[in-house]
Amino acid sequence: MLSLHGKIVAITGASGGIGEATARLLAQRGAAVVLSARRSERIDAIAQDIREQGGHATSCVVDVTKAEDLRRLVSTAIDEYGRIDVLVNNAGIAPIGPMADLDTEGWSAMIDVNLRGTLNGIAAALPAFREQGSGHLVSIVSVAGLSVSPLMAVYAATKNAVRTVHEGLRAESTDGVVRTTAISPGYVRTDLADSMADPHIREQTRRSMDAMGISPAAVARAVAFAIEQPADVEIGEINVRPTVQA
Repeated sequence: MLSLHGKIVAITGASGGIGEATARLLAQRGAAVVLSARRSERIDAIAQDIREQGGHATSCVVDVTKAEDLRRLVSTAIDEYGRIDVLVNNAGIAPIGPMADLDTEGWSAMIDVNLRGTLNGIAAALPAFREQGSGHLVSIVSVAGLSVSPLMAVYAATKNAVRTVHEGLRAESTDGVVRTTAISPGYVRTDLADSMADPHIREQTRRSMDAMGISPAAVARAVAFAIEQPADVEIGEINVRPTVQA
């Protein structure tokens, strides 16, 4: 029987949405989780709730754009639980809009959080994985990168870049030490729209999420499926979208 008992999993962007759902599900299935996000009060509360329900959880304030914060996240997992088996790169933003708006600040922010944040996580986790002799990188990507829609050019570019990095790392990691999984959700009921500056786009996105979005728990189950596999099995990519989404 596949199990998550004994797994040590660090999760970025764990203050809500997919990150929170993943932390709760993995803890319910026996993993010890380290929740990270910029909002300390939120991740502290979630970790406390998990512990009160009999799970193992701690928290660590992290801004993924800062490499030293990701190193501290990995160190926290090792100090608290002795190792880190999985890093879930979940933190992401989507200040989407037409290219003609020339929102260079929004473009830079997506590059910094979505791409550079993932790279910072990889740079922090890989040395620990190599030293341990095993490790698993899971990144939450997006179906937006599979079929690029209007308003999403730069967002999709950052997600496609993460997908490319994952494939490159996979090709370099055939010694069986490091596994990689890219999980691409479609519409999920999260607060991702809050990062969209344009009020019309933000409201339109929220309506789409409300109308067809699936629960963050659906993505959490995909994460659990990928990491519960035995060491000789790698789930490279999973797409998780509503059945009604085109």
